[in-house]
Amino acid sequence: MRCLVVGAGIVGICSALQLQREDHEVVVIDRNGPGEGTSRGNAGIFAIGHVVPIGTPAIVKRIPAMLLDSTSPLTIRWSYLASIAPWLIRLLAASTPRRVEAISHALAALMAPATESYRPLLQSAGAADLVQRRGWLITYENEETRRAAQPDIDLRRSRGIRLEELDEGTIRQLVPGLRPGPIWGVMLPDCEHTVDPYRLTIALAESFVAQGGRIERGDVRADMTADGKARVVTDTGPLTFDALVIAAGPWSRALRRGLGDDAPLDTERGYHVMMENNIDLRVPLLCADHKFSMTPMTDGIRLGGTVEFAGLEAPPNPKRWEIMAQRSRALLPGLKSEMCSTWMGFRPSMPDSLPVIGPSPRHPNVYYAFGHGHVGLTLGAVTGRMIADMIASRAPVVEPTPYRITRF
Repeated sequence: MRCLVVGAGIVGICSALQLQREDHEVVVIDRNGPGEGTSRGNAGIFAIGHVVPIGTPAIVKRIPAMLLDSTSPLTIRWSYLASIAPWLIRLLAASTPRRVEAISHALAALMAPATESYRPLLQSAGAADLVQRRGWLITYENEETRRAAQPDIDLRRSRGIRLEELDEGTIRQLVPGLRPGPIWGVMLPDCEHTVDPYRLTIALAESFVAQGGRIERGDVRADMTADGKARVVTDTGPLTFDALVIAAGPWSRALRRGLGDDAPLDTERGYHVMMENNIDLRVPLLCADHKFSMTPMTDGIRLGGTVEFAGLEAPPNPKRWEIMAQRSRALLPGLKSEMCSTWMGFRPSMPDSLPVIGPSPRHPNVYYAFGHGHVGLTLGAVTGRMIADMIASRAPVVEPTPYRITRF
């Protein structure tokens, strides 16, 4: 078949590679080059332990505070409140204990084959050295934060995620240079990280091209023809395809609207700061108190995370970079103060924390692969596997019902 993938981020490139492994002719198109969006600036964690949705009863209680503090780990800009309100209402609906339980099961099902799904892609691309398994350490700087995290810890354990609760001595051995005072920690030993998310996406894209794939740059519009068939149009004219995969991250919203499908996709704006790794940090860690990760990479330590709801057009808030840098130095006093570079990008997110993976209800040859939120890197390869399975009309590697676009 001739398959067209719209989107050259990690999900789109992995989908193209999985389809190519099925001997399809595959073309990828994006307005930018491979990996130049969120895939370039993510925290680099293959977070297979991320089975707790964003929406929980605890988060619901914090929504009013999000409007009052523009520097909190989760915040909403007043100017975007009217636009995000329908999404927030769905978030509230997804935050009941019953829904959290069901969503966590669906996330765990996706996580289970996530790592193994990457192996053949990394091997073929010669990119295995860009991924390391050192676990993921979650730190808690006060006992109150640690107690508040217990429901999440219990939920992860109930989903089969391996967790090791560490004493303070072990934590300090793993991360020398931590500030004085008590500290608590949990290790997720099966998590991996990439030392360069952008280079990883580029390596996979180069592997795709080397095996006969084609990547084009251009703006894309999707709509329906007079007879109701799906159509994709670029600046140079319409594109033909037997199967269309929309994996364009936050820009998937306009594409699926053009095809008449609906889903409450919005964006969580994520920030990152690059710092020099002068302290030789070797283990990725998540600062649970402040909701950002510190990941050792080839060009330094990436501080990445937090959530800001402000849409695609508002400029970044520089205070969010400064606060991450300040809090990282408070945790690791020996860290140099200079910010080497900063970045802000858009996580394509659904209010129930589950991606949309599966066919369009209107067009039998259109498939969606977007809305991965905080786990796009983690789920790129398994999402591509599921799309390839569906196009081949075989049972997907993960039962697809929870991720259908018609669930809303």
